[in-house]
Amino acid sequence: MLAAMLDSMAHRTMPDSSYRRSAFESNRESTVLPPQVFDTPRWYACRTRARAEKRAARLLAGNGVESYLPVIEQLRQWSDRKKRVAFPLFPGYVFARFDLRKTYEVLNTPGIVTIVRANGYPTPLRDEELESVRILVTGVNAGEAMPRPVETVTIGQEVIATAGVFAGMRGVLLEERGRTRVVVRLSVLCQAVSVELPRRVLRPVPS
Repeated sequence: MLAAMLDSMAHRTMPDSSYRRSAFESNRESTVLPPQVFDTPRWYACRTRARAEKRAARLLAGNGVESYLPVIEQLRQWSDRKKRVAFPLFPGYVFARFDLRKTYEVLNTPGIVTIVRANGYPTPLRDEELESVRILVTGVNAGEAMPRPVETVTIGQEVIATAGVFAGMRGVLLEERGRTRVVVRLSVLCQAVSVELPRRVLRPVPS
């Protein structure tokens, strides 16, 4: 599943000059790449080492690569105090915005293991999916309902929240035991999270 999407890191030590030609070859047949992926900065999902998400995001930003790590804050109780602790929404991943000419630089960032590939080459995230993740994180950290992982859904009506802290978030409508939940997907990762919202704030997304 997810493991099948991730390429080995055999190309990690290749010099930059040969990366464009060699890094995406499989079984001696080169994958045809859309030319715009080299010239246009896009958001990509980067797999990290265990518990290295925050450090990798910080190092990417320090090297001039825009990064985003969605974290959910939870209140934890210790014997003597309570504290809000931030946890990655998608453990083992950090998101980075770059064009593929910077692939070698990104892969050599400590903590980064690989860039998620769904089509034989690093696959950009859908802008609307990542934006919905941002809105979900903001809403949850504002004290709204906590999200939870769900199986990636393939059916259901696409909706958009029109009010409250989740306004603008898109997802797939899902009913569970009489409750309305909105599923936010990251197709590249084959992962999804859901949050419960009242039906009155949801509207169908125009086709």
